[in-house]
Formats: sequence, structure tokens, C-alpha cells
Amino acid sequence: MLTTKNRSETLRETIEEMIAVGELRPGQHLDETDLAIQFGVSRTPIREALIQLASMGIVVTRPRRGTVVAEIGPQQLVEMFEVMAEFEAMCGRLAARRMSSEEHVGLLAAHQACMEARDAHDPDTYFYKNEAFHDAIYEGSHNAFLAAQARSLHRRLRPYRRLQLRVRDRLNVSYQEHDSVVQAIIAGDGELTAERLRQHITIQGQRFADLIASLPQLTIKPEPIYKYN
Repeated sequence: MLTTKNRSETLRETIEEMIAVGELRPGQHLDETDLAIQFGVSRTPIREALIQLASMGIVVTRPRRGTVVAEIGPQQLVEMFEVMAEFEAMCGRLAARRMSSEEHVGLLAAHQACMEARDAHDPDTYFYKNEAFHDAIYEGSHNAFLAAQARSLHRRLRPYRRLQLRVRDRLNVSYQEHDSVVQAIIAGDGELTAERLRQHITIQGQRFADLIASLPQLTIKPEPIYKYN
């Protein structure tokens, strides 16, 4: 049987995934009792899962509102993508120098999977294949600390990265950018890889306008204040 710790970790992953795909939206109240009923567990592992998510910044606990899915304003969103771009650039620079031939094969396979999702015009599948592609680069950096930091921020931005993929022609552009990154990594050009990944992640110009215009699809209207006796 699952221990309470394993149960809470599994619930954390499930709730995090629900947030990433928009089933739980920024600003939405997360009621421990409702979640416990939904998942058929006691409130204890739910509470522990929410504490883990709060430590990751994915949910926040507020006075009189309880726990809600974290919201990110436009300015903070841009700042977080700027940091993400630098993390990606650092991982890419190291990956270009350190990836083995076997890891190149894995990267190419992840790239191929992205192409298949793109050709199928399937943004949801592309979202997951895209994550695998970037994770291959994090792993290829052979810097566990940097990879952990990159993955943490990547998780924090998942709902917004997923939203971007629904912008017109973004799948095709994203794949083309991936292709240029793959070529630079296999060529062993760290600086070129870093620059291409930085450009791939940075939100500016029309991409920023498109993302901001799409945000209402992701967020919900403010909820009433919850009072606790």
C-alpha cells in the first residue's frame, strides 16, 4: 500500500498536472475537503500535497481565501521568462560541450516526437513532447544543480508555456527553433546553442502581445472571500 508520503507526492503530481493543463486555473480556490472527496483520500495527504505545491510557488495560501492556484501578473511573467531563458541558455551551452553520442540520439528522438505532434496539429501532445525535448537538454548539461533549478522554473511556468502553443503557427515556429538548437548542440557550438535557446524562450514583441491577449483563457474571475470561524 502507498504510504502517506507517497500518496501526497502522487497527489501533488496530479494536482500540478491539472494546473498545467488548465483544469485548475490561476486564482481558483482549492478546497481540501473537495479534493479529498475527488481523489478518495483523507485530507491529510491533500494538505501535504498543497504544502509541497506552495513551496514550489505553484499554489499560495492567503488569509480568508485559503489555498488558491498562484497567479502571475504580466510584468512578473516576463521577468520569469527572462530568467528561464538564461537557465535554458546555460543548460544548452553545457549540453553542447558535454552530451555523449548516445544522448544525441535521445535528443534527436525527442525532436522527432515534437515533429510528429506538430504535423498532427496537436498542441496538447506537442506540449508533453516539448517538455521531454527540453528535459533532454537539462540532463545533457551534466550539472544536476542547474538542471534542478531549470526544471523548477519550467514547472512554475507550465500553464503559460502550454498556452503559448495554442497561438497561431506557434507549433511550427517552436519546432523550427528546436531544429536550430539541435544542430548547434550536435555541432558542439555552446555559444550558438545558448543564443538560440535564449531566443526560443524569451517573450517579447508579438509573442508577448499574443500571450497577454490569451491570458483571459487561463485565469478565472475573482472568487468570493472565504471566512473561517
